[in-house]
Amino acid sequence: MNLIENIKEGLRSIQANLLRSVLTALIVAIGIMSLVGILTAIDGIEYSVNESLASLGVNTFDIHSKTNRNSNRQGLKEKTYPQIRMSEAFRFIDQYKVPSTISLSAFVTELAEVKHLSKKTNPNVQVQGVNADFLPIKGLEIEQGRNFSKLEMEYGTQVAIIGHKVFTSLYGKREEPIGTEISISGVQFRVIGLMKEKGELSENNYDNMVLMPIIKGNQMAKGRGLWYDMTIGISDPSQMEYAMGEATGIMRAIRRDQVGQPNSFDLEKSETLAQEMESIIGGLRMGGFGISFITLLGACIALMNIMLVSVTERTREVGVRKALGATPLRIRQQFLIEGIVVCLLGGISGVILGILIGNLLAKLMGINTFVMPWMTMLWGLGVCIFVGVISGYYPAKRASRLDPIESLRFE
Repeated sequence: MNLIENIKEGLRSIQANLLRSVLTALIVAIGIMSLVGILTAIDGIEYSVNESLASLGVNTFDIHSKTNRNSNRQGLKEKTYPQIRMSEAFRFIDQYKVPSTISLSAFVTELAEVKHLSKKTNPNVQVQGVNADFLPIKGLEIEQGRNFSKLEMEYGTQVAIIGHKVFTSLYGKREEPIGTEISISGVQFRVIGLMKEKGELSENNYDNMVLMPIIKGNQMAKGRGLWYDMTIGISDPSQMEYAMGEATGIMRAIRRDQVGQPNSFDLEKSETLAQEMESIIGGLRMGGFGISFITLLGACIALMNIMLVSVTERTREVGVRKALGATPLRIRQQFLIEGIVVCLLGGISGVILGILIGNLLAKLMGINTFVMPWMTMLWGLGVCIFVGVISGYYPAKRASRLDPIESLRFE
């Protein structure tokens, strides 16, 4: 019963000193808001990254051109290996017999200006030449239209699939893009597909991209060497190591790598990318904890200072309560619970604001998923109680040790 009475007494004290209590709670709210906001934004990033990696599947690996550094006695010397050519990629696809799906792609340009009638995009559209398996391997879906056909791939027909951002730049909301003409570097393409919106988090912003048949992309390069990348999706996960070994052997033979020499290409499993992203997100989370800790430390010091001022102002009240029989434990509980209640009120406000601000930051980064981080919420409220105990203990202890006679004389 004493605990309930102390809580009621703490609430009455908060009401009696409303402005001071609100300012104190605001200090805590800002600290908790920074903690929850940063962690919520990071959770949103993590969710989006995991969703993107899941769409690629864990049964994929990439083959792409390699630039490596070899050391010698004179220091570091950069060694550049020949780029993977389109003919080498086609030979690999023909020779690779492990049950799989292989996507082939190459960036034609990352600074294209796409035009449709009188409208045009900013000159930052990415243009890729791809094969028909690129969309399913990369987890991309068609919202309108269709994928490339076998004949379009074989003959390098001037057809294109556009991203969602390109669509919104060139067409009205009710306009139908399928069958219309767009212009890239003066070359006309017929739009056959519109990709579903993916968001801008990934390195390859598919929303701001135009895809064309790989052969047409090679023609658009006009002799400029393109960097061809392959992603291989294995049908049977248990064959992953065997499949990667076969791919390595075939590519070494195609590129005539000498025995004992390193591969002249990179072969990377999708799990490696997932581990790298997990490491980056872990670093962001630690940085968020560090920033939030500094903010909460300031809130803790400010709260303790305000509680000490409160004890001084209420010295006479403490003397009256002791004269009426209140024990030091009861006095200590009163001030301690008062500090915890103020922290919880500020903490609840901080958690709500933190979730809203964190999701807003994620939205600004192109993440359209609303994240409700339950563990972060519980962590934030737990931190509130901890801050309340730490900040309120010394003032509460000081109040409980006041001499009732001297307290009654205090003016």
